[in-house]
Amino acid sequence: MNKQVPPLAAALASAERIHDGDVLAAAITRMAGEIDTELAGRPAVFLTVMQGALPFAGQLATLLSSPLTFDYVHATRYRGETSGGALHWVKRPNVSLAGATVLLVDDILDEGHTLAEIRDYCSAQGAARVLIAVLCEKRHGRGVGLRAEFVGVEVPDRYVFGYGMDYHEQGRNLPAIYAVDA
Repeated sequence: MNKQVPPLAAALASAERIHDGDVLAAAITRMAGEIDTELAGRPAVFLTVMQGALPFAGQLATLLSSPLTFDYVHATRYRGETSGGALHWVKRPNVSLAGATVLLVDDILDEGHTLAEIRDYCSAQGAARVLIAVLCEKRHGRGVGLRAEFVGVEVPDRYVFGYGMDYHEQGRNLPAIYAVDA
């Protein structure tokens, strides 16, 4: 019987675990302290970038003490692929961003195209300031120059998945971050 191996199982078989759950939990706790210091008790709009940021955002939100209004955006360049294309908006925020401090929360800052467009959208909607918090950041020379104010961990310049990030729409629920050569 010739049974095809699911993409995630094949990827995990050759993947390198980059960060385990304990490292990620510690990074999220550290980030929450940094964000609380920056917000200094002032309210903010906690804007999660779906779908990848969901596990990270859920943990981060419970550690913050500043008053938060929650909403989300769903914009993607990947659509199940391992490389990005044009930004596709699925859902824009419902809450007013006018005059607000926006905490834009995403799973990864790679080249920065998606986050830059979402940040620019928030600014165009009248946000007083937009702070970016990412669980992971890749550091390489291909970015658009966008920097996150709050970064959990660095990841290598490889295709990473787990802890919200997908491998062909699978593996977002993995409790660690893995890397494979794309």
